[in-house]
Amino acid sequence: MPLQEKLALKGLSLPKPSTPGGSYLSVNIRGNIAYIAIQFPIQDETFLYQGRLGKEFNTEDGYNAMQLCALNVIAQVEAKIGLENIEGLNHIDAYFQAEGDWDDSPKVVNGASDLFVELLEKKGQHSRAIFGVHTLPRNFSVGLTTSFTLKKGYKPA
Repeated sequence: MPLQEKLALKGLSLPKPSTPGGSYLSVNIRGNIAYIAIQFPIQDETFLYQGRLGKEFNTEDGYNAMQLCALNVIAQVEAKIGLENIEGLNHIDAYFQAEGDWDDSPKVVNGASDLFVELLEKKGQHSRAIFGVHTLPRNFSVGLTTSFTLKKGYKPA
């Protein structure tokens, strides 16, 4: 089933890819690996989910915020590489900022993990690491970086 149909069945759509907030590339290709710079819960240039998990946002909100980060990753890959050119998702690094002793981070990060597997199927299976941090840029509650292996023979435009 095409990506757009899978998204529509979930009531989702790809956001407009965000532009870097500094001196870096949003997608950096080295050899056959594509590194996707940190993606935040931004929907078509609107900053969402700014605050701390366990304070302004609950675990379900965090799940949705992380899902939006994953959608932004997919939007970057589709725009800069084309999903048809990926062999698979390798690894994700998930970041969150939380209040006090809140620690449902694995459930929150499932927002990204679940979406990658649902949309990319076997190509979306990955390893992951989760990091609790004191602050994230623009007070975002979550952020996500990823790496993908590209198909042999892929040449960037």
